[in-house]
Amino acid sequence: MDSSYLIIVLSLSVLLSYVFDLLSSRYKTPSVILLLVSGILVRQLLNYLDVQIPYLTPILSTLGTLGLILIVLEGALELELSGEKLAVLRRAFYAATAAIIFTSLLIGGLFYVLLEQPFFKCLVTAMPFSIISSAVAIPSVKNLSPARREFIVYESAFSDILGVMIFNFLIYNASGGFWSIVSFAKDTAVMAVISLICCFILLYLISKINHHIKFLPIISVLFLVYAVGKIYHLSSLLLILVFGLFLNNTELFIRGRLDRVLKNDLFEKELDQLKNLTAESAFIVRTFFFLLFGYAADLETLIDPDALIVSALILPIIFGVRFAVLRLSLQGSLTPIAYVAPRGLITVLLYLGIPDNLKVEGFREGILMLVVIATALVMMGGVVSYRGGEEE
Repeated sequence: MDSSYLIIVLSLSVLLSYVFDLLSSRYKTPSVILLLVSGILVRQLLNYLDVQIPYLTPILSTLGTLGLILIVLEGALELELSGEKLAVLRRAFYAATAAIIFTSLLIGGLFYVLLEQPFFKCLVTAMPFSIISSAVAIPSVKNLSPARREFIVYESAFSDILGVMIFNFLIYNASGGFWSIVSFAKDTAVMAVISLICCFILLYLISKINHHIKFLPIISVLFLVYAVGKIYHLSSLLLILVFGLFLNNTELFIRGRLDRVLKNDLFEKELDQLKNLTAESAFIVRTFFFLLFGYAADLETLIDPDALIVSALILPIIFGVRFAVLRLSLQGSLTPIAYVAPRGLITVLLYLGIPDNLKVEGFREGILMLVVIATALVMMGGVVSYRGGEEE
């Protein structure tokens, strides 16, 4: 393909995604659905022209990982730690943890009954379906009240991070047992120490680098440390969360002489620049990920009766558990946040990351796409029908 045509395609994709984002803000329609549908239509067009996109699975996996890092960093850079925030942080953490545990167990039980495979394999396959996608949830609640939006930001960020940690624990410690838990706790503690060290080093670099290119090298360092940690089966996403929280709440961690050494007078301005760069980078990666994921979908798998039935059984589990957990975690009306439980980038990424020896035989590929679309539609219906009222 001529490079000019490729540039045109890439540019139009970004512009199209930007238009979808504007429409999403105005009409409360999740842009992820529009991107997925666009990807499906592009595949039909390319099939007609007899053109194929090579190396689709590696590209999807790489984009998904980069998107996950940027989205968690973007969310963490918005989290403020303070006394008055502790209550909502605690509720969001408990809600995310309980939802992941109970949803994965119930969906795993469903797969166990329907597919007659070992329960552990079913649980691993179910885990991606238990995690709320912050990539979809956070942009979709911009028009809600600050209290509701804040809870969704915290909960979805915790869901992403805890979900990835639990998923990694399952696939890397398939033998189970006490020592697997000890090893997981040790690896998490090691990653926490590495994260804190990286935070101080990167904060020092931010204050001392005078070159006009500053933040891309720092984000590249985060990518590098994440990838190295992933190779050694460490909870690398913890680094991203800690770094974002650290930067956005430096007044809690950096005081006195240390404040003068590690921060400069332009820190707040530079932090805003980092937030903008992270948000725009996440937007780009998310755009191409969902377009390619839509392109990868086979229409025949989406209309497969078995996939439709299983997807229809998964949805009541997702929203039933969510309603029960929120009812125990929050007071007042649960509308519309009870409907905000979209599955998206994180679900697809983790599902693609299931090792061959742990994959469930007979699992219909269309289930993944159907659940992503259905949860986004339910969220859209809940957000659109919300007209304000009692706050939590």
